[in-house]
Amino acid sequence: MRWSLVLLLSLSVACSFEGKVKRLSETEFTHYYALKPFMSDLERKAYLTLKTEPERNAWLKANGCKEIYGEKECYWERFYKYTEKQRQAILEGQVKAGDWTKEMVYMAYGAPYDSKKAVGRQATRSEKLLYRMEKHADGSVLVYVENSKTAYKAVERFRREIILDDDVVAEWTDIGGW
Repeated sequence: MRWSLVLLLSLSVACSFEGKVKRLSETEFTHYYALKPFMSDLERKAYLTLKTEPERNAWLKANGCKEIYGEKECYWERFYKYTEKQRQAILEGQVKAGDWTKEMVYMAYGAPYDSKKAVGRQATRSEKLLYRMEKHADGSVLVYVENSKTAYKAVERFRREIILDDDVVAEWTDIGGW
């Protein structure tokens, strides 16, 4: 009985934080969903509990920081270092071989349901990312999310395999079925 109460409370708290996504402006919504794959549950909660857009923007500028080639890059820079055209392509999931990095793929699609080392390639490091995708009657293509409200509307399901050579998209292929 005690464990079920703890589970119920933790689920309701998690749902209440994700419910706060609805109050984000369109701009905040776009960078939140692009950066969400890189944030821990605690970071998402911390971000979503902030009351105002300037507070949330300041949080993005101060958190998730890592050093890249001697430069400090936090969540804000991680998304806004790309041009407007690149950010729009990320939001639309328009993967391009040769132009896209692993980070851009994660921003567009989230973490893959499976990833494997790709062998026999000329790169120093090659990886295959596997995504389950669903196509809807209106032509939209979404990453499949288990138990989502959109899954029942899918008219086609397929896998998207993305090959990364040294963290850059070398090729991608859509394969029918799962």
